[in-house]
Amino acid sequence: LYRPTHKVFIICTCVELDIGHTIASLPSSPTAMPHLLTHAPPPAPPSTSTSTSAGGGGPAEEEEEEVTTKKRCRYWLPNKRRLCANTPLPLSRFCGNHEPTAEARRIPCPIDPSHSVSGENLKSHVKRCPFKKQAQVLESQPYYSKGINSGSGGDGKDDAVGSAAKRNAIFRMSVQEFHGLLGKIKLIHSAISTVLPHSYLVPDACSKWLNQRLDRKLPFQEKHAMQQASIIGNIEAFGMLQKPKDLTNPFCQECDGSDDVDRDESRVSAVVEFGAGRGYLTHMLTDCYGIKQAFLVERKSYKLKADRSLRQNQSIILERLRIDIADLNLDEVHFLKGLRHLAIGKHLCGPATDLTIRCCLNREYNQSKETHSTSSHLQGIALATCCHHLCQWKHYTNTKFLLSLGITEEEFHAMTWFTSWAVDADHSSELSDVSHQETNLSTM
Repeated sequence: LYRPTHKVFIICTCVELDIGHTIASLPSSPTAMPHLLTHAPPPAPPSTSTSTSAGGGGPAEEEEEEVTTKKRCRYWLPNKRRLCANTPLPLSRFCGNHEPTAEARRIPCPIDPSHSVSGENLKSHVKRCPFKKQAQVLESQPYYSKGINSGSGGDGKDDAVGSAAKRNAIFRMSVQEFHGLLGKIKLIHSAISTVLPHSYLVPDACSKWLNQRLDRKLPFQEKHAMQQASIIGNIEAFGMLQKPKDLTNPFCQECDGSDDVDRDESRVSAVVEFGAGRGYLTHMLTDCYGIKQAFLVERKSYKLKADRSLRQNQSIILERLRIDIADLNLDEVHFLKGLRHLAIGKHLCGPATDLTIRCCLNREYNQSKETHSTSSHLQGIALATCCHHLCQWKHYTNTKFLLSLGITEEEFHAMTWFTSWAVDADHSSELSDVSHQETNLSTM
């Protein structure tokens, strides 16, 4: 993605799909894959028949244990290897949580869909939902705007396309249609593969983290630290971030150029991390490059170890916004007004990447008429994507481009489902003979 006034790049996780090998083993209809369409029932509890071991209890103890078992819910918990300990409902063998008929009547909470509630208790639950006050506080914030970055597929559909629908889009294809889609994918990939080189860069400024010379209260995992360092290295190589003044002493607070940062208008003074999670990417960036203002955007709640470590540095201003990226109006975040900033993200699942691009480039996508826009102070966007199978057509930022290449909405969702095939089986054997592939596909 390129804009003349912005430096924007996306770090993608690329996978090679052995399509022929995978499709050769793909059934012809969803009914041939019942394990993908239905949930297996929980395993039955082991037999309750008792046997008296040597030195074991007598008949009285066995009778007491049997009475206690009858007072429990009969739902077997496979992970705990025991029955549910809750009391069953009157005239039922199960408790309220595991009653089959009650489960069918449960609906997502309208305040926070992360939990559900029974239909008959919905009205009373909404009045006392613990997330209600939190939602009210969020909606009163000036930067909250429901669905401002959601986008639209142009057909008026608002429902997300689930895994079953994406899977069925593949099953509905004929062999010829499938080969046609593969041809489009290969043609597009061959055209862009030369301009998307593999780039793994680790800057010297990140040696403090990579050598584990950091706050020991922070957990260190080499894999994540190397990923974070490479993201920062590519940002620096792309010209969006300047090297710190002193690389020989990353601990020196007096010679990190912080005073010069305030005076030099070409330097970045703030960073916004989308899908921040625990905030370790921002922590590395502020530690190694002397950025003094950090803003973390995350809709979930995490243990804030990185936050606590950053707040111990009195020269750093840290703000955490607990909000969905789809509802964030970045122009109304008063902390960012007038600040030259970077937008970063690591592991932005599925459509979160598209939501972030819309959020940062709101003037382009939302036709903002505001005289002030944070996008005018944006120095660049660096995003590492993941979970491509969750991508949605209605959120995608450039559907016109895909349509110009002949990729329809249904084909787009089928392509997103392909991405999981590289990690769900052994695709080491290659079927290079196209005629052999067609023979295998014709037997589906």
